[in-house]
Amino acid sequence: MAMTDLFDALQPMAELAPCFLAPGLLLARGFFDAEAQKRLAAEILAITTRSPLYVPRMPRSGKPLSVKMTNCGTLGWVSDIDGYRYQPRHPETGEPWAPIPALAMQAWRELSGDPLTPQACLVNFYGASARLGLHQDSDEGDFSAPVVSISLGDSALFRYGGLRRNDPTRRVKLDSGDVIVLGGPSRLVFHGVDRIIPGTSDLLPGGGRINLTLRRVTKPR
Repeated sequence: MAMTDLFDALQPMAELAPCFLAPGLLLARGFFDAEAQKRLAAEILAITTRSPLYVPRMPRSGKPLSVKMTNCGTLGWVSDIDGYRYQPRHPETGEPWAPIPALAMQAWRELSGDPLTPQACLVNFYGASARLGLHQDSDEGDFSAPVVSISLGDSALFRYGGLRRNDPTRRVKLDSGDVIVLGGPSRLVFHGVDRIIPGTSDLLPGGGRINLTLRRVTKPR
């Protein structure tokens, strides 16, 4: 995609200024307009033919999560009975992950404030009944870089709290095209998805929500 196309796709940035929900916790509403959402969703759906969605499992218990996932980038986050980790290949196909889409990379460059390239982009697919409990993104080796989270498809009720699991929490509705950045003092806040609101978007065939989470994994050399 030409840089002029990327610039056109990101024009809503000028119309909807990002706001901070908490120190370091940035919400950029409508970062991607409808056309950009279609482009990015199409790229992600194409990626799933190379790196198919699979059902992750909880460490030790092997209990399946309610979300399906895959990854793109040089590293991908994996959860199974052996634990949480990053690895360079799909756990079922053994193939390297597909590259991170250009529009997702542009969101990182525009919003993260980090000059380095993200190494991983976790792709979570939420069906109508999927949830994601409160958790920290803490499996990385370096927390100086933020986490950039992109919403596509049906709206979700996103819950965020503090650095302890029992800290008070708040909720915000995330719509298709919104981007959340967890950085600085909010890099390790507990967060999760309470529920999906079916029928709020027709972006994805059959409905549902895709969440892209871009991360740096290792410390810069």
